[in-house]
Amino acid sequence: MEFGKITEEQVRQFSEIVGPDHILLPDQDSFEPYTHDETEDLVFYPEIVLKPSETAQVSAILKVCEANRIPVTPRGAGTGLSGGALAVHEGVLLSMERMDRILDIDEQNHQVTVEPGVITQVLQEAVIDKRLFYPPDPSSRGSCLIGGNIAENSGGPKAVKYGVVQDYVLNLEVVLASGEVIWTGANVLKNATGYNLTQLFVGSEGTLGIVTKIVLKLIPYPDKDLLMLVPFRSPEKACEAVSAIFKAGITPSALEFMERDAIDWTLKYIDQVNIPVKEEIQAHLLIEVDGHDTDVLFKDCERITAVLEAFDCDEILFADNARQKEDLWRLRRAVGEAVKANSIYKEEDTVVPRAHLPKLLKGVKEIGKKYGFQSVCYGHAGDGNLHVNIIKGKLSDEDWDVLVTKGIREIFTLVAGLKGTLSGEHGIGYVQRPYMNIVFNPTQLALMQSIKNVFDPHGIINPGKIFLSPQARDI
Repeated sequence: MEFGKITEEQVRQFSEIVGPDHILLPDQDSFEPYTHDETEDLVFYPEIVLKPSETAQVSAILKVCEANRIPVTPRGAGTGLSGGALAVHEGVLLSMERMDRILDIDEQNHQVTVEPGVITQVLQEAVIDKRLFYPPDPSSRGSCLIGGNIAENSGGPKAVKYGVVQDYVLNLEVVLASGEVIWTGANVLKNATGYNLTQLFVGSEGTLGIVTKIVLKLIPYPDKDLLMLVPFRSPEKACEAVSAIFKAGITPSALEFMERDAIDWTLKYIDQVNIPVKEEIQAHLLIEVDGHDTDVLFKDCERITAVLEAFDCDEILFADNARQKEDLWRLRRAVGEAVKANSIYKEEDTVVPRAHLPKLLKGVKEIGKKYGFQSVCYGHAGDGNLHVNIIKGKLSDEDWDVLVTKGIREIFTLVAGLKGTLSGEHGIGYVQRPYMNIVFNPTQLALMQSIKNVFDPHGIINPGKIFLSPQARDI
C-alpha cells in the first residue's frame, strides 16, 4: 500500500485547523530540527510539521490524514534514541510541544492530569511543591516530554525502587487514526473492567494513536536521601555486587553502573565536577537510598557498605551536601552526551535479570573484541538495564555498517539467552526493528501486527516503526 502525498489543498486545510503560524514547511529555517532526533546521525524530512494546541485540532488533522492515507509521525521533544519520532515515510510530523499544560493536580487523590507536551522535570517540580512525587526520571528529564515518556514507557534511575511510567499511568485520552477521541480507562487505582487499553498504549511508541491527555498517579514525596559513589577494581565485581545488595534485603532508590571510560569521558565533557579516579579503578556504582527518616537511611548505607566489602571495592565517597549530590547526578546524567561528543556511536538499550549483569557485561566485551569495536557501558544496574554504547572510533564505514551490525545481533542473542530483551526504556522505533525476531517468534509478531491493524487499519500512524515485515507496510 502506498501513502498519499500532501497537496496544496491539504496544506490549506491544515492551516485552517492549527493556524498558519503553527505550520512549518521544508524551506523554512526552523524546519531542520524536526528532521532528526538523538538517534545516531539519521535524518528524515517530513512534508510538513504541524503544531496543534488542543485535542480537537489533533482529531481534525487525523481525519484529513486518514481520508487521504497521509502518514502521521507524532513527536515530543526529539530526545529519543531509537528513531521513534522520525518521519521515515514523510507525510505529517505532528509536534505536541504546544500541548504543554498541567491541567489539574488533585492533592486529595494523589493524581495529576497533564497534556503530552509537559516537560518531565517541570511536572516533577510542580508536584513536589505539593509534597507529591512522580518518580520516572529519564536522563533527559529537563527536556523530554511526558508524551514521549508514555510512548517509550520510560524509566530512569528511580525505576529500581519506584517502577517505570506504566506504573503511574491511570488513564489516557487518545485520538485514533479515524480522528475519534476515546479515554482508555478510568481515574482509579484498581480496574478489572475489560481489556486494559491504557497499558496497551503505554510503550506502543505512538503507533496506535495520539495521546492528548494523561492522568498520572502520584505518591508522597520522600524528602530525605543519601548518595554514595563506590569505586571497583573490576567491572564484573561491580555488577556482581548489585544483586547482592538486594539479597541483603535493601532496595535502593537508585543503583547506577558506570565503567571507567564512561566516567573519564564525562569528567572531560562537563565543567566544575572534579572526582579523583585511581588508576586501578575500572567501574563505579552510584547508589542512592531515600525515604522520610535519615536514621533509617544511614542504617541502610551501613548495610550496603558491609555487602560491598566482599566485592573488592575501594574507598566509598559519601556525598555530604546538596552540591556534591547534584554533581554526582550531573555526572551520571551526562554520560550519554559525553559519549556522543567523543565519537559516532550506536547505543543499544539491553536489559537482563540483574543477577545476569556480569555475564552480559563480559559477553559484550568479548563480542567487541571479536568484531573489532570498543564499547562504553553504563546504565540502571539495579533493574538490569545496561546501555551499551558502541564506538566507531577508527572503524571503516564498511566495518561500521557490516561487522558492527553482526556484533549487535550477537549482543541481542546473548541478551535473549540470559532471559532478557532488546530494550528496557528506549524502545524499538526505527533502528531496532531488524532484531525483533531474536526475542519474538512469528506468532507473537503477527499478534502485535494484528493489534496495530485494529487501531490503525491503513497504517498511517507512525509507520515504519517496531515492525519490519511487509504486513507493517514498511515499503
